[in-house]
Amino acid sequence: MDNPGYPTLRAHLKSLEEKGLLIRVKRQINKDTEMHPLVRWQFRGGVQEDDRKGFLFENVVDSKGRKFDIPVCVGVLASNQAIYSIGIGCDVDKIKEKWTHAEQNPIPPVEIKDAPCQEVVFTGQDLLNGNGVDHLPIPISTPGFDNAPYASCSMFITKDPDTGKHNIGNYRAQVKAPNRMGMNPEVELNQGIYDHWLKYKERGEKMPAVLVLGGPPCITFTSVHKLPKHLEEMAVAGGLVGAPIRVVKAKTVDIMVPADAEIVVEGYIDTQNLEPEGSFGESHGYMNLKEYNAFFDVTAITRRKDATLVSIISQVTPSESSLIKRVAYEPAFLNHLQRHLNINGVKRVFMHEPLTNLRKLVVIQMASDTLEAEVWRALYGASSYSSSVGKITIAVNEDIHPENLDMVFWAMSYRMRPHKDVRILDYKDMGHGPRSGSEDNHYEANDSAMLINAMLKRPFAPISLPAKEYMEKAKVIWEELGLGTLKPEQPWHGYSLGQWPDEFQAEADRAVKSEYWTTGEVNRQHRRGDKRMNDPYLDLE
Repeated sequence: MDNPGYPTLRAHLKSLEEKGLLIRVKRQINKDTEMHPLVRWQFRGGVQEDDRKGFLFENVVDSKGRKFDIPVCVGVLASNQAIYSIGIGCDVDKIKEKWTHAEQNPIPPVEIKDAPCQEVVFTGQDLLNGNGVDHLPIPISTPGFDNAPYASCSMFITKDPDTGKHNIGNYRAQVKAPNRMGMNPEVELNQGIYDHWLKYKERGEKMPAVLVLGGPPCITFTSVHKLPKHLEEMAVAGGLVGAPIRVVKAKTVDIMVPADAEIVVEGYIDTQNLEPEGSFGESHGYMNLKEYNAFFDVTAITRRKDATLVSIISQVTPSESSLIKRVAYEPAFLNHLQRHLNINGVKRVFMHEPLTNLRKLVVIQMASDTLEAEVWRALYGASSYSSSVGKITIAVNEDIHPENLDMVFWAMSYRMRPHKDVRILDYKDMGHGPRSGSEDNHYEANDSAMLINAMLKRPFAPISLPAKEYMEKAKVIWEELGLGTLKPEQPWHGYSLGQWPDEFQAEADRAVKSEYWTTGEVNRQHRRGDKRMNDPYLDLE
């Protein structure tokens, strides 16, 4: 029964352990305060990608001291490419080829009876007597900011009421009550589940759905992949592993589910009312604040007898010559901006060294309360200081570390609007660099420059990493477990950027005390039928 012809989660974990890519943690771990911060360190602690591993927590408790009999694995799907490749049974260099083949050659699933995922079944009153969502050790991803545990490796399966085609997508699921969970379909991303929801809403019916918590890795991989809507994820998953995925009909809803899943939550998504949902640390790097979103009424939980819950954790060479220049250039530019131009908001000038050799990319770190006119004066001033330096000049806030280009690109991606925050300057000296010719093959001496204001223009939601105190506590556990020396990478903890009401902090404080049921009840009391998906809960502008 457990040899379907493709890697199940347990087969995957076994392979990881055999290859030294799995860490078993036998000591007690609090799922609400310690688990994700601990694993987070291998993404924010200077651990090289090839050295990252999956974690299996065997002794799980919450902040109330409750013990769970279901282990939790984190980081076991894609902490590095080797782990990912094991999940689909191929070498790392074959991953891209595998995906191309799968989309072109999907294999329809095959239905079976007596599925492993239905060895244990809880329905009705059982869900309210300790065998509902509350018996699942779903961790808090961003302790200190998240307002409840959220299932992150959470694959929702729905069915088009017109065509009968199934859709699988990975959407967060908030723990609200033993028989109720939140659900955010991320409307702006044009998700298939939202199309289904609208159809059921038009019919005046609730939408049947299942939530898979831990299935064969290939299904998880397809659920997070943005596939064309004419393709069914289960069939593409089959193509990915070269075998039909085994499915079974759910117990209380008309949905086919992966037979080899670890845990399946069945129920109906309301289409007439929405509830407050969030706050939750999102993959774009900030907290997703509270919104009105769907909720999921649970009708059954089925699982393997020895189920494991899965949670996903959502994170060049300079020369001696360039270093000698940099230690002189940066102070000179800083002095020019601060003293000659009297721009008090300038804190630091950073000249990017690897590959670009200092001159082409300049980052100006500025105080967050600097007036926009002064920001632009600094950008123009830096560009004009030397005719051959500053082809790309970027202004960033103090929380952005200029030497970390990942952070600079992060600021440009979310804090800069090209139509308002970019200026192009003509007639910039080509400077030191490759020579280029014009269309008539004459040397082109003139270049241009781009000035980018990547400063925050308004308050933002907090950074979606666990709060500092939880990361620091997790660091102590990391070191206690002898997992190596951490090299914290900025940002390594969450912090507020101004858009964080006291109400949201109170919910986050309750969450880390494992008192999130109160929040779920408050959410229920705030149900409204006049809200659209993703409408904000509060007017924070």
